[in-house]
Amino acid sequence: MSDYLLIRNVLPFKNKSASKELIDLLIGQDGLLEQVGSKIKAPTNSKKLDLKGAYLSRGWVDLHTHIYHGATDISLLPDQIGMQTGVTCLVDCGSAGEANFEGFKRYIAETAQEKIFSFLNIGSIGLVACNRVSELALGYRSVDFDRTLKVIESNRSLIRGIKVRASQVITGDLGVECVRLAKKLARISELPLIVHVGEPPPLLDDILPVLEKGDVITHAFNGKAGGNIMEDPHTFALTKEAKSRGVVLDVGHGKSSFSFEVAKFALKHGLSPDVISTDLHSHNYQGPVYDFPTTLSKLLTLGMSLEEVIECVTTSPRLVLSETVNENWLVPGQPADFTAFTVESVKFKAFDSMGTELLIREFILPQLAVLGAKWEQCQSRGWEQLASGNQPLFAPESSPEMM
Repeated sequence: MSDYLLIRNVLPFKNKSASKELIDLLIGQDGLLEQVGSKIKAPTNSKKLDLKGAYLSRGWVDLHTHIYHGATDISLLPDQIGMQTGVTCLVDCGSAGEANFEGFKRYIAETAQEKIFSFLNIGSIGLVACNRVSELALGYRSVDFDRTLKVIESNRSLIRGIKVRASQVITGDLGVECVRLAKKLARISELPLIVHVGEPPPLLDDILPVLEKGDVITHAFNGKAGGNIMEDPHTFALTKEAKSRGVVLDVGHGKSSFSFEVAKFALKHGLSPDVISTDLHSHNYQGPVYDFPTTLSKLLTLGMSLEEVIECVTTSPRLVLSETVNENWLVPGQPADFTAFTVESVKFKAFDSMGTELLIREFILPQLAVLGAKWEQCQSRGWEQLASGNQPLFAPESSPEMM
């Protein structure tokens, strides 16, 4: 194995925009940047990769995934959706609760090559059988404050937020009380609250006032009747007000939780995502989500700039995770954590969660992911499937039971 990795000819993103000057990077066997500049001399025993003008950003972060494979009925393996697709950091969003978190820590977080974090489900059992057995099926008895707080205290390095699914099929008769309960846990533990929104009740109108700066609404651009931000001007105004006080809006694409129409409306009226994530799991991995690059390309096509898209998958999610965001991330001595990518001209048909078609003309295609001394040349399943036109026949999810 090579002691050094030399990357030639990349255009780094600095101060939210891409440089016009090509640089080279040399990474040592300790995973630290050793040199940054032009025409770096290749040391003996180095692997050399010429990326020929590809962009270079901080490593991509997918803030909403399900990767507790083998312990829940929807989770994927980290290596299916991680570094091979350009993602150096994966956040499992509520698959584990306090009763089964130890398995997530031991068998997923400690073995994956990606950086792994968790948003701990307020329900003790997490998503063991996803919606077939709701994590809140026993009402208030589904939540154990003492045990949940103990698990958080013992795992601060991994657990970076509290997750609650505020959708009627999950909450039953608890309604917005489950959000208030989760918010109390989040305040006590000094963590952000991540709220899945979908089929009401509870209504967004009741959820948003509970949230504070740093809390996250995931599936913020869903198209579900009674639960989306487009159909009611009052709800849209409440959402804009929440964002203005620091509530984070996350895409969380999912099988049934992202609408092109709602996203276009929001962007047109000055409401853009803060974070772009996939909600990847076994029921959307074959489409319509596929992977992280496909989701980024959809948002680029909908009208976000490349700079905005990259901010939503690098700096913004790291702030949610309370990770240090060092402006000098490309200086010698810093740990290597970045993604190289190109923007390719294409003509692909893609779908949202409602079955609506979108013609993608630019695709954000990852080329290389580097995390410390680990690196992987990338690919995109979405690119392959969309390019071939070999997409499965798609029907929007008619049941409210799928994220």
